[in-house]
Amino acid sequence: MLRTTWIALVLGFWSSLYLIDAFLKSNRYIGQRYAEFQVQNGLQVSVAQLRWYTTCLNRCFIRLGQCKPRILTAWFTLGAWFGVLLMFVGVVLLTLTLVKSVSQEEGEPAVLTPVMPGVNLPVSELGYFFPVLLVSGIWHELGHAIAAVREQVRVNGFGIFLMVVYPGAFVDLHTDHLKAVSAARQLRIYCAGIWHNFVLVLFAIAVLLTLPYLLSPVYVTGAGVVITNVVKNSPVSGRRGLAVGYHVTSINGCPVTVPEDWRRCLGAVVFYPPYGHCMTVGKVQQLNTNVALYKGAGGQVECCRNDSVSELCFRYEMGTEMDKPQREYACLEARPITELARCHKASDCHQARKTACLHPSLDNSSRLIRVLHNTGPPMLYVGDPYLFGYSVSISGYVPKYTFLPIWLPDVIATFCKYLISLSGALAILNAVPCYALDGQWVLMGFMEHYVVKIFPNPAERKLINDLTLLFGTLLLGANVVVAMYALIFR
Repeated sequence: MLRTTWIALVLGFWSSLYLIDAFLKSNRYIGQRYAEFQVQNGLQVSVAQLRWYTTCLNRCFIRLGQCKPRILTAWFTLGAWFGVLLMFVGVVLLTLTLVKSVSQEEGEPAVLTPVMPGVNLPVSELGYFFPVLLVSGIWHELGHAIAAVREQVRVNGFGIFLMVVYPGAFVDLHTDHLKAVSAARQLRIYCAGIWHNFVLVLFAIAVLLTLPYLLSPVYVTGAGVVITNVVKNSPVSGRRGLAVGYHVTSINGCPVTVPEDWRRCLGAVVFYPPYGHCMTVGKVQQLNTNVALYKGAGGQVECCRNDSVSELCFRYEMGTEMDKPQREYACLEARPITELARCHKASDCHQARKTACLHPSLDNSSRLIRVLHNTGPPMLYVGDPYLFGYSVSISGYVPKYTFLPIWLPDVIATFCKYLISLSGALAILNAVPCYALDGQWVLMGFMEHYVVKIFPNPAERKLINDLTLLFGTLLLGANVVVAMYALIFR
């Protein structure tokens, strides 16, 4: 989808929603009932933002916050230490990122890149991006809510919002209660969201690393790869091609047990000299059905009919190394040839004096690829190996039973990767001492709890706090501006 189309759809959606909301509110027949409906259900529509607010989860927060008090206190104390540490790490990381982004050469990838659906995030990945962002936000706010209950701060309510295209969550805490508790208890509340995002990252990493073991009762790994997608109308698709669910075990005789083998074997097809197959000269002359030689579109010599789908033109050398070898061509059935012994020259064959090494007569960018799978005879592909690789998607998880979905392991793995990326980014960005982020309050709690002994004067602490917040805000803003510039203009 084009960027302009994506932007037009977003603007159209929010404009329509805002106008409909304004119309319903101003309507003299249903305006009052519509307003009451919004209040009762906690709905609110504003410019490019939709909110839902509820108090029905408050009892759940109270129960969670009162469960295992000693463990929770230790848990959020550890989170406070981590949040303070990440605040300093975030500042250093953003400083280094800004320096690298400004000094990098044109064409180098940016270190900090804003994720914009439809621009630098494929539409096919939106099914991961939005749910992961929402889960990370809810888990973040759940940390704040449980920590607040644990520190005797009342939770007024919880909400979910959609701003432009980005979903999120928020928790409403009682301000007077929050100000009344000590700085150490405030710090535990402020750092709870950051800490929970980090824990979510650790959980996603653990699932990703142990996924083969977790799925071992129903999926096999290390025994080949399974085809998960074939691009429609590509040279690989069709009745004689590959299909979703095929279990592939080798490419051109190169064993494929894991996805890394698939990439390695395809790389060997591209970067190593193509091999031929051994056949006796008498057999070649007997089976040869060639027509008059002619030049193909890629400059290669052709010796088969244009309408032939099973025959392929092969070249081989006749003569000894003492004499000048003479190149010959033969049009042969491709499938039986690929089942013969492989060679690079005739001397590689067992009976070198009476045997030819047959090489496909192809242009420099084409290869003959033989894919062995569990459904029918091997698939033969003649063409660009890069196009072959782009046309096929694979997974290293082979289902033990036919009713199991082949896409499930990859969906779990991709979801975990997004969790690691997005939840980790939320933790780092929220820890930065910046206005309107958790880092603003983490810095305040840090100043009042740890720095109060060094600077007992409240005015001095406020000055240091304000200057640090200003620096952090400018630092984060500069990173965003540089990253947006690189995304749009580079």
